[in-house]
Amino acid sequence: MPINPESLYLQLGQLVSEMPELGGRNALTQSDYMWIARVTELVRAGGDEWDFGHLRIASDGLTGPLRDLNAQQIKSIAYRTLANAEANAPIAAKGMFVGVGASFDALKAVGQVMSQAIADVLVIDAYMDSKVLTDFAPLVREGVSIRLLTDSFYTKLEALNPAVTRWTQQYGAVRPIAVRLTAPRALHDRLIIADGRLVWSLTQSLKDFAGRSPALVQRVDDDISKKKIEFYEQLWLQSTDLL
Repeated sequence: MPINPESLYLQLGQLVSEMPELGGRNALTQSDYMWIARVTELVRAGGDEWDFGHLRIASDGLTGPLRDLNAQQIKSIAYRTLANAEANAPIAAKGMFVGVGASFDALKAVGQVMSQAIADVLVIDAYMDSKVLTDFAPLVREGVSIRLLTDSFYTKLEALNPAVTRWTQQYGAVRPIAVRLTAPRALHDRLIIADGRLVWSLTQSLKDFAGRSPALVQRVDDDISKKKIEFYEQLWLQSTDLL
């Protein structure tokens, strides 16, 4: 079945951000083989017969003496196909990849999303800490309401509470902020929602974003966005104020 450029980009981008370590000596797992199969189908959907053929050959070679070389070949093809998909995808669908340890790129990628909010930005992250305020919240425009929704089980309140208090003391109504805690283990997404309209997913929590593996900020398609917005607005109303 043909796949449109936006869907190809979104699906392949998610897979690349979850790329397993295919080289080395450890035996490949079932999830490794599933990842290879999914990438292979998307590379074929991308339309490059040369890459598709070489990806299949490299995949078969992961059990041979040239395993590391073939793993690099797979990685190269996956990234090349992603770059082609990004070039053909609508501008609104394009995301941002952040390499390991690229802290400035992480700041820039998240900032580009947050700066789009005109009235309200809702950040959903189960493992939130003070970094969301010290690093990312200042990138939101003045006058825009900042709402942080985090999980009461995973969040270390001793790290978040002082930052929220000091933020409120310094900015007040200029940069209004509200923080709520869900019931334990209620959060399963990491999202940024701008103005109840645009939704972006994060492959990692903001406190560790791109710290140990590549991370992705990715636009969520409109149909899924509507469901996410409705669900999390309801969850916000059901959650408890931090302060």
